[in-house]
Amino acid sequence: MAMPVVGFLNAASPGRYVHVVEAFRDGLRETGYVEGQNVVIEYRWAEGQYDRLPDLAADLVRRQVSVIAANTLGALAARAATRTIPIVFTTGSDPVQLGLVESLNRPGGNLTGITQLTEEVAPKRIELAHELLPTANVVGLLINPKNFVAKSFTDASRKAATTLGLQVEVLHASTEAELDAAFSAFRQMRVDALAIGGDNFFNNQSELLATLAIRHFLPSVYQNHEFTAAGGLVSYGGNLLESYHTAGVYTGRILKGDKPANLPVQRSTKVELIINLKTAKVLGVTVPPTLLARADEVIE
Repeated sequence: MAMPVVGFLNAASPGRYVHVVEAFRDGLRETGYVEGQNVVIEYRWAEGQYDRLPDLAADLVRRQVSVIAANTLGALAARAATRTIPIVFTTGSDPVQLGLVESLNRPGGNLTGITQLTEEVAPKRIELAHELLPTANVVGLLINPKNFVAKSFTDASRKAATTLGLQVEVLHASTEAELDAAFSAFRQMRVDALAIGGDNFFNNQSELLATLAIRHFLPSVYQNHEFTAAGGLVSYGGNLLESYHTAGVYTGRILKGDKPANLPVQRSTKVELIINLKTAKVLGVTVPPTLLARADEVIE
């Protein structure tokens, strides 16, 4: 009997998602599926080139995989490619607004998955930048314009900054060269601190972003643990590992016969605050004790 095949479709790069993939495999194992023993996983990575996703999704459909597990942009591409193959998504956006499901409790159709608090916490990163540097007047916001949530991230962050009496300078980047140019421009604009928008391309460039922030002496707030582990100052966002673990569980349940339409969308409410004190020292930033007390992890 042929082993079932799971398609793993992601907009990011495999190098940065080793732990994420392992969390997904752990979820599968919980339901009795072990890669190479009784399930095959076909990986398709867009490497931050979002326009590749439709072709990658179509390839998995041609292969007639049993389930497709995908992040937001991958799920949208997969949904356009098939209305019959089950799709399990992980997203930081509202899956109802995206048109992925009819409702969280009753997804309907061939999709279900996990949603994190990613867009909702975007304003909090501006607040954290202000808390780190209370004398700051100008905050930079770095956005990937190719990400479909770029406008909502920008609008929410601008609103938060206005409430705090801060000026916002927004710059766009979707290539390594543009990242380098953006940081140089932020320094010329005399930006005091920086908030990084949530994005898979930025996830792939966590080490570069941390390096540029230190090189240009720009205290920055990022979206998840991978950035602070790479040397970023502060990160605040959902737990990717938790979401992908749950996606693995849902994928296994579907392989066992559950229908996506009957599996409610899980809402991951865990948000982590990580602070890198080594980077704070390099940047000459004194982290307030009240902020340290709230941190889920402090890197020393």
